[in-house]
Amino acid sequence: MEFSTQTTASLHQLKTAALAIGIFADGALSPAAETIDRASNGAVSAALKTEFKGKAGSHLALHNLPGVSAVRVILIGLGNQESYTAAAHTKAEQAFAKYCVGANLSEGTSTLAAIDCPDSSLRARARSAACAAGVSVYRYSATLSKDKEKDGAPKLKKFTVWIPRTQATQVQNGLREGRAIANGMNLTRELGDLPPNVCTPTYLGATAKKLAKEFKSLKAEVLNAKQIEALKMGSFLSVARGSYEPPAFIVLRHTPATGKPASKGDKAPIVLVGKGITFDAGGISLKPAANMDEMKYDMCGAASVLGTLRAVAELELGREVIGLIPACENLPSGRANKPGDVVTSMSGQTIEILNTDAEGRLVLCDALTYAERFKPAAVIDIATLTGACVVALGHVNTGLFSKSDELADSLLKAGREANDTAWRMPLEDAYQEQLHSNFADMANIGGMPGGSVTAACFLSRFTKNYPWAHLDIAGTAWRSGKDKGASGRPVPLLVHYLLAQAG
Repeated sequence: MEFSTQTTASLHQLKTAALAIGIFADGALSPAAETIDRASNGAVSAALKTEFKGKAGSHLALHNLPGVSAVRVILIGLGNQESYTAAAHTKAEQAFAKYCVGANLSEGTSTLAAIDCPDSSLRARARSAACAAGVSVYRYSATLSKDKEKDGAPKLKKFTVWIPRTQATQVQNGLREGRAIANGMNLTRELGDLPPNVCTPTYLGATAKKLAKEFKSLKAEVLNAKQIEALKMGSFLSVARGSYEPPAFIVLRHTPATGKPASKGDKAPIVLVGKGITFDAGGISLKPAANMDEMKYDMCGAASVLGTLRAVAELELGREVIGLIPACENLPSGRANKPGDVVTSMSGQTIEILNTDAEGRLVLCDALTYAERFKPAAVIDIATLTGACVVALGHVNTGLFSKSDELADSLLKAGREANDTAWRMPLEDAYQEQLHSNFADMANIGGMPGGSVTAACFLSRFTKNYPWAHLDIAGTAWRSGKDKGASGRPVPLLVHYLLAQAG
């Protein structure tokens, strides 16, 4: 999609298929709305008296207004003026982008970024506009027939943000960032939506290599089963053993344009670790059949790492970022893990497997140990880890676990800025007792009470040598029901965090 800025002062003379103007719930007009209202002899004010109340996220299309060159003027509800926040602005931009796609338009022009917002800069609002537009055109088509693929394919190819002439540079920077985030989210969504017979561990490895060919800053390495075994990743391999699909351990590394890896005196890299279970049947602890198809989404942590690295490379981020993905399937077979088995992790710690459906932590723990070799500034793992997190937080907030207040606060702030929010959960040592085992250093589950917390406690035992945070995205990585599909979260949160860390 092409993103651009428009700085003409004659807004009513702007030729576009759709022009978005903001309306507050109290009937107050934004400056752009006032301009259009004057040019159309009060057509906007008339609509407010009879049809439109300015509710946040709502819209009303006015066609062929007199004195206005735009084919359509789209009134976008902004909600209450006193509480107009960055989140409300994001909702408004999403409403306009959704309208453009639904109306099958090829272009749209938004004036919303120019509206003052106390907790958001113009650059941030432009970023939000570009991200909303970029995400709105995503349509899954990879496994549809050619005729079905063409049906409903979005036409939106050009999106323009109108702003004051003196502020064009920061808006252009925001559009660039928003486009990169949207591209990363759409890659994440497509990987999640692909069926598990297509998106295998091998496919994820091929995707990483494809990204490395597309972007010069990226370098991909995909380790096979023998190489993983040589690293003594016994916990990871125990999960992979139940499937005919070979496992893959993916290392995707973004090095800034200088071409030099981090060295003494430079900033240490940030490592992202993504759970890559491309299908999770639960193993011997078999899941119920209902909705098991959604377990293709158990690799959304891995998909979000690939999507984030894609965005990082597109933005040419001046900070080294490394993605690690342990990828395999979790299936029942004669070779699969059994409840009661004891395995040895890469760290040397032994694990009693009480439930084979708690496999995500078994693959992540070896990747977290592998991350030590990079002497990282921070490690963040992203995983669809526990149903308990969905019970605790629903589908609104991602669960955030960390013993580092600095890292946790940075991630929470990034989530608020990106409208991709997280909620910090407890991680006290008192929960560790639930992982006691009589036959190994730890058990892989701690019972039903505090299930998401004890899962994080398990991972924490492999992260003592660096600042670490765990994002449980089980409730936010995809939607079920009529709108079933991957969400692309938490790519916006991660990219905002990395932008801040890169300065």
